[in-house]
Amino acid sequence: MEFRDLQFLIAIAEEGAISAAARRLHVSQPALSKTVSSLERQLGVKLLMRSNSGAWPTDAGAALLTDARALLARHDQAIKSLNRFKTSENDLLRIGIPLELPPGLLASPLAWLTEAHPEIQLQACHLSTAAQLDALRNRELDIGLLRERPGSADLESIQILKEDLGVLLSTERALALSDSHGIRLEDLRGLDWVGFARSTSAACYDELTATLRQHGVSVGPECPAGKSLIAEVKIAAVTGGKSFALAPPHWPHPVPDSVTWRPLIGHPLVRRTWLAWTAGTRRKEVTGFIARFSGSQ
Repeated sequence: MEFRDLQFLIAIAEEGAISAAARRLHVSQPALSKTVSSLERQLGVKLLMRSNSGAWPTDAGAALLTDARALLARHDQAIKSLNRFKTSENDLLRIGIPLELPPGLLASPLAWLTEAHPEIQLQACHLSTAAQLDALRNRELDIGLLRERPGSADLESIQILKEDLGVLLSTERALALSDSHGIRLEDLRGLDWVGFARSTSAACYDELTATLRQHGVSVGPECPAGKSLIAEVKIAAVTGGKSFALAPPHWPHPVPDSVTWRPLIGHPLVRRTWLAWTAGTRRKEVTGFIARFSGSQ
């Protein structure tokens, strides 16, 4: 009897059907049924009653479930206890990274980290600005790359990047709207902006939407909270010709022939990136990493 067998049995009992449990566990229904039958043969007792309407534990199955849950809980606790002997937090540099960073922005700091502190393990996570701010304040991140400047005394920050944003449009629409210099923001009136969720970075969202409205461009319905505006979503949305998305000049994603990037005349929209960390930190690998960005704009 393996832990996996017990986990399968618990899933069936909780879902009330083998088919539902199979979907939850991402295994085939025949494979799950076979596992349960094999377990019953090993133990010499019937664990489940089955019918067209579902499956439920027998008395023997219910007794095993009680012990199985306790056993798995003890197993999880044992793993947590052993984890404290693994890499300590002082051996990790935890960095939060937003979507769409320019290629090469982190190359020099990471190269320095590898050479100066080979004992440090890097842990990078893609997180929104809002999520990074929470993680920094909860000491779950050491460094964050944010789309807005943190406005509290517990965090320090420097601006490391300023990007003039252009637009992604269907190629047909781009040819109709642009000249040799690019596209005027007001020419985008009547198109839907494929925007990110305000909850991911409220200050950045408010700055961009204020500029769009000043030029008569409707921002449309807000993207639902918790949804990431990934490259594939932008591409798919603008292909039909009724929408536009914002992107920097060196957008690090392939663009199909059906989509074109064009600059905005006058550069009315910008995106800034800040490096943020816990105020007063004395970790040499953190202060050294920050120092690699000296002189950034």
